[in-house]
Amino acid sequence: MNRILVVDDDFEIRELLELLLTNDGFQVQTYSNGYDALEALDDGFDLAILDVMMPEIDGIKLCRKIRDAHQIPILFLTAKEKEEDVVRGFSAGADDYVMKPFSYLELSVRVKALLRRYCNYGSKQQGSDYEMLEEGDLRLNRRTNEVYKNGVLLDLTEREYRILRLLLGNPGRIYTMEQLFEIVWEDTYFYSCSNTVMVHIRNLRKKVEDEPNKPKIVKNVWGKGYTYDGL
Repeated sequence: MNRILVVDDDFEIRELLELLLTNDGFQVQTYSNGYDALEALDDGFDLAILDVMMPEIDGIKLCRKIRDAHQIPILFLTAKEKEEDVVRGFSAGADDYVMKPFSYLELSVRVKALLRRYCNYGSKQQGSDYEMLEEGDLRLNRRTNEVYKNGVLLDLTEREYRILRLLLGNPGRIYTMEQLFEIVWEDTYFYSCSNTVMVHIRNLRKKVEDEPNKPKIVKNVWGKGYTYDGL
């Protein structure tokens, strides 16, 4: 049984998530603040759900502290109008997010998808820090920051790696040029930055695609941005 950590200062949300996730077959532990949650992490969890806005230590800082010692998937709960929280969350190491008010069906699908990719959905990978994304002939190790294609180690730059990790870790999600730049470069986006992103995308495709001119991994969604939708 997968164990899920829920951290939110809203009592009603904690109660609701505990009820719904438990009914889905998960073992759930809830906390109202980040400090108590950090103390409990060594008990072993398979996934964490964090609210962004919390007193004392917010979800962004908590995410960074979790990432210092653990590689479990992290899903953020964020307000719909707070898109900057999404950018900050991914930069801190989050894997996915759901906007409030959220549909439980959407949250459930995202939780199960994260567990399926990172924990084989029901059985832990070997080693508490082991975290591998495998898509087609690509294998991305988040612990070592290494990417292999057909067993061969690829020579990716740091930003090429971060783009690939973001897309592979969130299949089906479309990222605009602005979102990619602010998440990967961790800087303010200006229109002139679009060329920088496109150059990195082009170079990344040369390294990971069988046919860079017909990409199957780093796909362009016309007028919207880039995505990975599964092989």
